[in-house]
Amino acid sequence: MKTTCYVQVIITLNTANPFLGSMKRSMASRSREVILSLYSTLMRPQLEYCVQLWSLQHKQDMDVLERVQRKAMKMVRGLKHLSYEDRLRDLGLFSLEKRRHQGDLLAAFQYLKRAYRKDDFTRMCSHRTRGNGCKLKEGRFRLAIRKKFFTMRVVKHWNKLPREAVDAASLEVFKARLDGALSNLF
Repeated sequence: MKTTCYVQVIITLNTANPFLGSMKRSMASRSREVILSLYSTLMRPQLEYCVQLWSLQHKQDMDVLERVQRKAMKMVRGLKHLSYEDRLRDLGLFSLEKRRHQGDLLAAFQYLKRAYRKDDFTRMCSHRTRGNGCKLKEGRFRLAIRKKFFTMRVVKHWNKLPREAVDAASLEVFKARLDGALSNLF
């Protein structure tokens, strides 16, 4: 039986791969600026569409989508000899997995700052803890499927964030601090 997540991965691949193929065939320039702008506007939105909702649960699904980004980054002139991680670092990009974590943490920040009405997180705020002072409590559940829910998968990553990121006053400040924290954490 095929899961919803698997079907979504296939749909995503069927929309992103044609963009990659047309980029390879039609672009004479393989400069960093051209490839990055095309990738950012045409391909990455396809790879990240609703990813917080259908949350990838299997490593093989994550790897399949990551492979598309890997191929796109190899197209940049002068970076083919580098490893994938070095290419991303040189281009100032994150892997798709880090981008998923980033999206989860941005949504969690908005929930915790009451941008949304529901309060789905259990907080343990203290100024005596290491790291950030507003840790989230992990729930205990009998069903393994519950561990994949947004409110559970974001807890581990939120609790690793530094205090200055968690205590940000606005979403823009949080985004800037989160980028620095993500490059150091994962």
